[in-house]
Amino acid sequence: MAEKRDYYEVLGVSKNATADEIKKAYRKKAIQYHPDKNPGDKEAEEKFKEAAEAYDVLSDAEKRQKYDQFGHSMGPQGFGGGGSYGGGFGGFGGGGMSMEDIFAHFGDIFGDMGGGFSSGGRTRQPRKHVNKGTDLRITVKVSLNDVMNGVDKKLKIPRWVACDHCNGTGAKDGTAFHTCERCHGTGYVTTVQQTFMGPMQSQAVCPECNGEGKVITEECSYCHGTGINKKDEIVSFHIPAGVEDGTVLTLRGQGNAPRHGGINGDLLIVIQEEKNSELIRDGLDLIYNLMLDFPTAALGGSAEIPMVDGRAKVKIAAGTQPGKVLRLRGKGLPQLNNPSVKGDILVNVMVYVPENLTDAEKAAVESLKEQPNIVPTESTSKRIFSRLRHIFNKENRGE
Repeated sequence: MAEKRDYYEVLGVSKNATADEIKKAYRKKAIQYHPDKNPGDKEAEEKFKEAAEAYDVLSDAEKRQKYDQFGHSMGPQGFGGGGSYGGGFGGFGGGGMSMEDIFAHFGDIFGDMGGGFSSGGRTRQPRKHVNKGTDLRITVKVSLNDVMNGVDKKLKIPRWVACDHCNGTGAKDGTAFHTCERCHGTGYVTTVQQTFMGPMQSQAVCPECNGEGKVITEECSYCHGTGINKKDEIVSFHIPAGVEDGTVLTLRGQGNAPRHGGINGDLLIVIQEEKNSELIRDGLDLIYNLMLDFPTAALGGSAEIPMVDGRAKVKIAAGTQPGKVLRLRGKGLPQLNNPSVKGDILVNVMVYVPENLTDAEKAAVESLKEQPNIVPTESTSKRIFSRLRHIFNKENRGE
């Protein structure tokens, strides 16, 4: 057996080459020695395999580290399995690597070459063309209560469904068709073009049968050969707790059926959240603006706070200032797909200042103006302004 060449030498790169440089070098060698460019050339085939072996090792960080340390002395098991070059090629078993092995192992590399190469002279069969129906998109309104608890919905949706009389084929009785003569039932046609790298093969959907592999000889009279009919159908689905306005839920296979059979499209459900008259949503948190009268703010008391599924009473401490935020932890909305995580209800306290007073009320307020605890001191003013500035800054930062 001939002495093995250094892997870096095989690809024509330095020992400090980056992964991208190694990939580009291998791509160049693969094109140069590809069997489609060198039909019947055994030497080119061996160099093609040699380049694949080198790339297999140098493109893997762990294998490359071992190779840099021990070289080819690692032996047949050094890189994970025997190859045709004494074990260096680690992707395959002890039977030696074949051309099919290389194409399967490095399919992404050959896919990057822009197509046209076959697998060692044998053309791969592409997947048969499969029709897919179009997607449907509907908008569903949900309340805050739906967001909190989740909700089951049933909707009547007009959509295209497979024709019952021809089983979606579009042919009379589902049998009035024959194999496409142009593609012989494969659904694709192969063409060969001459390029600077030699003959290049490419496959395309057959224009005669649109990739279906068969041609209708007599149309179904119920669907006029389309294989589909319009029908109103009831669709049931669940909207999970925690959804947000604009969330899109996808129901696979619940969209329109395709012409002449195939896979149904999807049903896309767009969530539209209805505004709540009292609570404002902010992510998982709910915000409520509480307006207190001056006596309650000054003397203390209680206030009723709305929640999604009821109401709650909160204690108002004496001397509560405008701008204070009361927090009801865990009373907000659940996180989508993780309902154990919940937001809070944030109560923004505001104090109502009356605009119109009777003479008696004016007199009562006037009697308080000179009281020492009614008129704010300089330190009190600074403390209140500092709190309001903090709240304002948080709102500007979007917190």
